[in-house]
Amino acid sequence: MSYVAVYHVATPDTPNKVLTHLDDIVATLAEHGVRFQRWQPCPIEKGASDAVMIAAYQQQIATLGYGNVEVFSVTSADPQKDQVRAQLLSERHYREDHARFFIAGQGLIALHVGDYVYAVRCEKNDVLLIPAGLPHWTDIGENPHFVTLHLFNTVAGEAVLTGDEIVRRFPGLDD
Repeated sequence: MSYVAVYHVATPDTPNKVLTHLDDIVATLAEHGVRFQRWQPCPIEKGASDAVMIAAYQQQIATLGYGNVEVFSVTSADPQKDQVRAQLLSERHYREDHARFFIAGQGLIALHVGDYVYAVRCEKNDVLLIPAGLPHWTDIGENPHFVTLHLFNTVAGEAVLTGDEIVRRFPGLDD
């Protein structure tokens, strides 16, 4: 189930609120320029190529207006899963707006907005559009399983690491 857990930075062990209804998630994130959507699933065969997955969602992708789309996936069988998780658990921001669409699986994207952290658990068919400059990190969990589309206007986007260690204080996907 998708949700948003809202934490104050002073109390990382206890969320102020947890939102599970789509309308509440959308409204709360919109207050900070973040868009949350849910797309209708498209039939995709297991093992489909990147090109097939992108083509299946081309109409929805076109409505967002991004010029670059790449498929990103990790499973628990991936020998690099721990390194990928460690990289994603560094707070970063991008110089441009970007989006994440979950074709399969789940992930936790934590948005650092002032004195609050909005931990957004995304799952299959969820789209999270993050504005330029918004610090965030992603947790894929100890046993990851997900396939996402990353949407940018430039090739692969350019992450800027913040150096903030805030991520270490907050619960992750498996907590």
